Amino acid sequence: MSVASRYRQAWEGFWREAPEGPGGVFWDADPKVTAAPHLALFEPHLIDAELALVDLGCGNGTQTRYLADRFPRVIGADLSAAALDHARRADPAGQAVYRELDAVEKGAAEALHAELGDANVYVRGVLHQCEPADRQPLVDGIAALAGERGRVFLVEPSEAARPVLGALAQSPSGPPPKLAPVFRHGIAPGEVADDAVPRYLRDAGLTVLASGELPLVTTEFTADGTRIELPSRWLVAARSM
Repeated sequence: MSVASRYRQAWEGFWREAPEGPGGVFWDADPKVTAAPHLALFEPHLIDAELALVDLGCGNGTQTRYLADRFPRVIGADLSAAALDHARRADPAGQAVYRELDAVEKGAAEALHAELGDANVYVRGVLHQCEPADRQPLVDGIAALAGERGRVFLVEPSEAARPVLGALAQSPSGPPPKLAPVFRHGIAPGEVADDAVPRYLRDAGLTVLASGELPLVTTEFTADGTRIELPSRWLVAARSM
C-alpha cells in the first residue's frame, strides 16, 4: 500500500485546516534558515543548474518559492491536493509549477521524468513520514526523477531527533500548538535509522557524494523562548557511474 493510500486523507485534513501564510506550520520555517543553508551544500555538486528542480513534498510551497528565485524551472510536488492549493494561493505570480505526485506509486516518478527529463531533486523531511515498507520505493522514485545528470539533496531528522520529538509530544501541557495538529490528524512521524538512508540511496542506484549534520529549524519555541531545532542528517547523491 502506497503513501497515498495510507496518508493522503490525513494530509488532506491537515492542510485543509492549516493556516494561510508562511510560518503557521511546525516545519514551515523561513527559507533563510532552511533552504538557503541546504542550497549552500547542494549547489557545489550540481552539474547542470539549468535542469528542472523538483521540490518533493513541497507542502505549502514556502521553500519552493525560494528555490524558484534561484533556478529557472521549479516544480513543487506533493501528494496532498490541499497542500498544493495553499502553495498556488501563496504564489499568484506562478514562480513555480505545482503537481500532485505520490512518488511511491510505481511509475508516477517515471512519468514525471519522461515529461521533465533529468531533474535536480530537493527532499526535506519526507522519508520519516513514510511507512518503512514505502521508504525504498520513495527513494527509487527520487532516483528516477534525477536520472543520469540530476543531483539529489535529501535531509531527514536523525536518530537524535527522537528524544526531542518525544519530549514535545509527552509534555505535561501537551505538544506545542503547531505540532499538535500533526498528531491530531494521525500523522505520526517515524524514525529513520541514520545508516538506513545511505542504504536506501545505494539500493536505488545512487552514490552519496557528500553528507553531514545540520539542524532542521522549526517555527515553534519552547516555554523559555528557545526555537525548537531537530538534529538532522543531509546527503547529496547522484546516479552511480
